[in-house]
Amino acid sequence: MKRHRFDRQQVLKWMPFFLMLFLCLAGTAVASSPEHSDGKHWLNTDWYRVMNFAVLISALFFLLRKPVSQALNGRIDGIKTELEELEAKKNEAEKKLAQYNEQIATLDREAEKIIAEYKIQGEAARDRILEESKKAAAKLEEQARRTIENEFKNAKLQLQEDILEKALTKAEELVKNRITSEDQNRLVDEYLDKVVA
Repeated sequence: MKRHRFDRQQVLKWMPFFLMLFLCLAGTAVASSPEHSDGKHWLNTDWYRVMNFAVLISALFFLLRKPVSQALNGRIDGIKTELEELEAKKNEAEKKLAQYNEQIATLDREAEKIIAEYKIQGEAARDRILEESKKAAAKLEEQARRTIENEFKNAKLQLQEDILEKALTKAEELVKNRITSEDQNRLVDEYLDKVVA
């Protein structure tokens, strides 16, 4: 089936014919009305009005045909231009949307990369802290061992001194209790002999 396209030139060409046909039909309808049943009244008053109206419409049609046609053509061209601009804006918006989607995807990848780097740095920091704490614990253990050994030596020396002092005190008591005046004289003589010799 063949489709017909709307052609403005054809419509404008046939418009006067349709206008005249409309006026004739309107005149016939008015003439057949009960008010205008006598033909003289119709011929005298309304015929001039109808002719004036027809001339006015024809003049308006011929005078306004080009400006109206140009205005319609301008409006159609304006709409076409607007549609083209809107299409261009739509294409630009789609490009920007694609760019933004790419940037979002890039940001997601960068965020994952940054998180992975922070994990690696965190694990390295954890390992470093563990290593430093092991070294610090070893130093503290060594220092505690040395302190214990020193305290043990000091306690041992103090114990030996206490034992020696008590032994000397005990020996002195024993010597005092068991020594006689003869033993004292003999010890003094021996001491004097040693000093003189």
